[in-house]
Parts: sequence; structure tokens; C-alpha cells
Amino acid sequence: MGKNMFLAFLLNLAFSAFELVGSLVTGSVAIASDAVHDLGDAAAIGISCLFEKKSNRQPDETFTYGYRRYSVLAGCFSTLVLILGSVAVIWSAIGRLLAPQPIHYNGMVIFALVGVLINGIAAFVTREGDSVNQKAVNLHMLEDVLGWIVVLIGAIVMKLTDFSLIDPLMSIGVAVFILCHAVKNLRHSVDLLLEKAPDNMTPEQIKALLTEIPGVTDVHHIHLWSIDGIQNYATMHIVSDEPSHALKETIRKTLDEHGIFHVTLEMETSDDCCGETNCFLPEAHASHHHHHHHH
Repeated sequence: MGKNMFLAFLLNLAFSAFELVGSLVTGSVAIASDAVHDLGDAAAIGISCLFEKKSNRQPDETFTYGYRRYSVLAGCFSTLVLILGSVAVIWSAIGRLLAPQPIHYNGMVIFALVGVLINGIAAFVTREGDSVNQKAVNLHMLEDVLGWIVVLIGAIVMKLTDFSLIDPLMSIGVAVFILCHAVKNLRHSVDLLLEKAPDNMTPEQIKALLTEIPGVTDVHHIHLWSIDGIQNYATMHIVSDEPSHALKETIRKTLDEHGIFHVTLEMETSDDCCGETNCFLPEAHASHHHHHHHH
């Protein structure tokens, strides 16, 4: 995996340099926006190469939850790179719309042909692959091919009509597309870092799910979070008048089926209940510091 990642990093870096030259030679911002895309990819791959090694380390004394969050952090960085790049491209494209500049159409057609060809080959080579990561890489390659096809068509249309505003318009289209994706990714990463509950689960749902189990009278102090969007954790208090090992197992199994694999349960009987049914009240926080897991 490491070698492939590094190769992908070098390819994207080389290609974004090629595109940068292309955009300077032809005066096309659309090619520049492709350059930003590839530079963003290179940054993303480079950063995740650095962090991925670390993020796969097992939990230890200092990072008791393991290192998966490093991967999330890497995602934040690379997404920020993409967002900044896209904003820069949109900015320069708007400048172009206001003050159109001459474009070398022929050069643009040639660059676009080379772009379609190289990316086409890359997409063809990476199409064999089942892992999520490989699928993502392949999707990226296809996006790049499509981006270049758009540039090629645009270049040909401009060559025929001499309507040079098509170039900045294409560029804004590509940049907005990248921007939307990037913002969505960033939101997801930030949600994880802020301990947002996993998308498909709310404390209410869990309470409803577990109170159906015979022997469980109440569930409260439910906290849900996810380390990396895949590893989900939960802590909660279970009130039961016949607590047993079997009951705990049933609860764990039920949560496991709903995608929560790491559960910490506090068992209470109804007369020894901690007395707070709602853990969201500020008073509750004041009086029950020890229930909150800080991480």
C-alpha cells in the first residue's frame, strides 16, 4: 500500500506541475483549476501517507483510543488545501470574466488531449481494485478524465467560436464542484473531532432499542461518538432489577448489531440509581463530574 500511495503522490505532483505549465503557456484558467485539483490530491495523499502509518498504531498508554484520529486530521488538512486552491481559482476566473484575456486554443487542445490520454491510461490501470481506498483512487482518476474531457470540448468550442469566456466559466464549474466536495468532507472530519454522535444513531434511538430488552428498566447518560467514522463508541448507565452477565451480553450484542462495537456499561438497580434521568442538564454536569469521559 505504502509504495502505491507514494507513487500516486509523485504522479499527482508531477501532473499538477505539467498543468501549471500548461495554464501559463495557453493562458487558460480551466487548466489551472485542474492543476489545483491535482495539487490538492497530491497534498491529500502526501499527508495521509505521513499520518496513515501513525493512525494504524494500536492504542497505547498515551493514546488510549488508538491513533485513528490522525487520519481524520490528515483529511482536515488536505481538504483545507483544496478549499483554498478552489477559492483562488474562482477568484482568478472571475477576474478573467471581467477582463477577458487571449487564450492559445491550439495549445489548449494539445494539453487537453495529453491530459485525457494520460488520465485515461491511469484510470484504466487502477480500475482493478476492490478496497474502498482503491475505489476512491479510481473514482478520482475518472473525475480527472472527465475534467480534461470538459477542457478539451471547451477548447475546441472556443477555437471554433473564438468565445474565450467559456474558459473561466468551465474553470468556475470545476472549482465549485471541488469546493462542494471539500466542504462536505471537512464538515464530516470536524464533526468527528467534536465528538458528534454517529449519523445513524441518537441516544433516543438507543434508549428505545435497549428498553425493549426484558430486564432493562431504564437507560440514561448515553454518550455516543466515533473515532474515525467507522469505529463507534458508547457509554451509558443501565438500570435493571435483575442485572446479570447474560443481560450485559444481550445489550452488547444488540449494540454491536447497530454498529457500536465498543461499549462501556454502568449497571445500576432502581434503588441505587444515580437519580439523574437526563444527562443533558447543566446541574447534572455540576453534580456528576465523574460520569463524563473526557478525551
